[in-house]
Order: sequence, then C-alpha cells, then structure tokens
Amino acid sequence: MNIQKSYVQPSEGEAAGKLYLVGTPIGNLEDMTYRAVRVLGEVQWIAAEDTRQTRKLLTHFDISTRLVSYHEHNKNASGPELIRLLQSGDSIALVSDAGLPAICDPGADLVRMAVDAGIAVVPIPGANAALSALIISGLPTDRFAFTGFLPRDKKPLERELAVLKRERGTWICYESPHRLVKMLSVMQEVLGADRDICLVRELTKKYEEAVRGTIAECLEHLETYPPQGEYCVVVRGDEMAGEDTDAAWWASLTPEQHVAKYESEGISHKEALRQAAQDRGVPKRELYNALHRE
Repeated sequence: MNIQKSYVQPSEGEAAGKLYLVGTPIGNLEDMTYRAVRVLGEVQWIAAEDTRQTRKLLTHFDISTRLVSYHEHNKNASGPELIRLLQSGDSIALVSDAGLPAICDPGADLVRMAVDAGIAVVPIPGANAALSALIISGLPTDRFAFTGFLPRDKKPLERELAVLKRERGTWICYESPHRLVKMLSVMQEVLGADRDICLVRELTKKYEEAVRGTIAECLEHLETYPPQGEYCVVVRGDEMAGEDTDAAWWASLTPEQHVAKYESEGISHKEALRQAAQDRGVPKRELYNALHRE
C-alpha cells in the first residue's frame, strides 16, 4: 500500500523532491494556468518530451529553469537519473509537447517509478484534448472511456473495434490525419454506418472544428474536405449493451462458451474474460474463478 499526502512537510533530514505533472496548452497559450507558470519557475528541473518545443513555451513565459530530455527513446536511461535527482531533494516538473503529461506518452513510466520510490507525484491540471473534444461533441458524457491511438493494421484494429462495439459509454480515441479515413472505414464495417461520432480537430487553435454526424456522413464529408491536423474521434457507445440479459445474444451460452466466443474473434483470453464479465454484469474475478474452479 502507498499513501501519499502531497502537501505534508517532510521530516527534518528527509528529501523533499516532488514530481509535478504539469499541464501545458494544446494550442492556445492563454490556456496556461498561473499555477503551471509558477511551478515551472520554482522546480529545479523540467523534464520535457521535446526540449525544443518546451523551450518556446518557457521563453514565452520568461521561465529559465533547466531542461532535461525525457521521451520514449531515452526513458530507460533518463528515468532512473530523474528518480535519483528527486531522491536527492530536487523537484522536477514533467511536461509533454501539449496537454497533460503521462497520457499516451512515457511519462506514465516515470510516474510508476516515482510511486515505487515513495516520491510524491503532484498533478498541475491543464488542457486535455480528449476531454475537451468530449464536452463539445454533443454525445453523452455521464460514462466514457479513453482508448488512445487504435491499432494501425486492419486485423488488430478490427479486433479492438469488436470489443469497443459493445462499450456502453461514449469513447474517445486519437488519430492522425493520414490514417483517419482508413480507421473510419474499418469502424463503419464493424460498428455500422449509422453510429454517431464527432470528429474534432485543431482544438483551441484558429481552425478548431467539430464535425458531428454518423460514420457514413463524416466519411462523405472527408471526401470533400480531406483531413487536416490531429483528430480526436468521439464515438457514441452502445447504450443498450448488457441491458436486457434475457434477450442478449449470449444468454443461452455457458460462461465458458461466452468467453470462447470472444476468443474466436481473435481477442485475448484476458480481454475476453473482461468483456464477458461486463456483458453478464459480474466482477471479472468472479467469472475467472467460475471458469478455473477445479
């Protein structure tokens, strides 16, 4: 068990280094918070995904804190060194190129290392593309999931979408402009042409745009207006999934057959267990125990 009290003063002789996860603008520099500017100026180090990009931000806000590189390709070497600095008493601010760090970037690995080392990890909230897209989409927000970037290759993408097809809540993914049409075409095959989605691009920037409609309508729109900029894709969930257990497609199946059906679609045993448990409205551990009972 690990219990963190972020603002309790350390005992005399203890290191006071903290890892701050600092949200930065996703486009509009006016979205930088006063607290983020203060923290970036007070810490001893700023660990940045792209030091060149971050240096532009620091110059704009007249911040002279030392920069160090931390990204996917050097995390194995840089991560332990950052932990050593934290343990020695230095505080570090972790930033990504845009938005909140540790989401779809190696910052999550550094957070795990810090937690394991007993170092306080403190969030400094800021802009986030996925949540910004969700709240302007017009789709339900009471239950939602974030899936990051979906697989590039068609077969893995189909398998992932087969799982998401039964997701009850709204879900959000990121996609690049040159892969968007391909991804939506596969999505149309798996989810159906009439599933409601919202394509959001260039958030907080001059050309911010939200295209709302069915998958088929959005694909037609992109034929006339080719994708430009990075996209957040917001997808309406299947709100009826798991609602009527008597009429459910799996109602006549045993738990073993239910899990096996998902596995036959190319889904891993672990994911098949999770999805079958969600369908049946039972904890995954309960279903696991039922299937593996001697």
